Amino acid sequence: MAFYEKTVKSDVIYEGRIMRVRNDMVELQNGKTAYREVVDHTGGVGIIALTPKGTVPMVRQFRYPFMAETLEIPAGKLEAGEDPLECAVRELSEETGYSAGRMIPLGSLLPSPGYCAETLYIYLALDLTPGKAHLDEDEFLNVEYYPLKALHDMTVSGELLDAKTVLAVLKAEIYLGELK
Repeated sequence: MAFYEKTVKSDVIYEGRIMRVRNDMVELQNGKTAYREVVDHTGGVGIIALTPKGTVPMVRQFRYPFMAETLEIPAGKLEAGEDPLECAVRELSEETGYSAGRMIPLGSLLPSPGYCAETLYIYLALDLTPGKAHLDEDEFLNVEYYPLKALHDMTVSGELLDAKTVLAVLKAEIYLGELK
């Protein structure tokens, strides 16, 4: 059986710089109607990079919605119509200063498909060349380096909670043949 919902009416209730929120009336497959609140977002990228020393540059930053610091892979928002690979190259350079000789796509994820229309694209950056980071004006973060195995352990223990980071660690291990 194929599942579906048909949009009957859509009202934008908020439009901001990085997202739009709408309230949609949908017709369900049984003919009844229901409402769906949806956050539209242009999407983003996350980059798990492996330095020549075998460490992964991670960013520690304050995340306002949780009023706490998080440890995450470098990441950023796609501009409207931007190619995810171009965004990944830009964000890796901006946040860590590194440029990659190879950017390997590790797939994508839907962070919260129950209410958010966002897709995140994950890349593995290899053959890195160091450079100088150039953060956005409103961006404050520290770059910290971890062995991939340590990040795996932090993922399993629940210390790493960011969905794109957890997925990137596990997919990078699979790609590199380190996860059996």
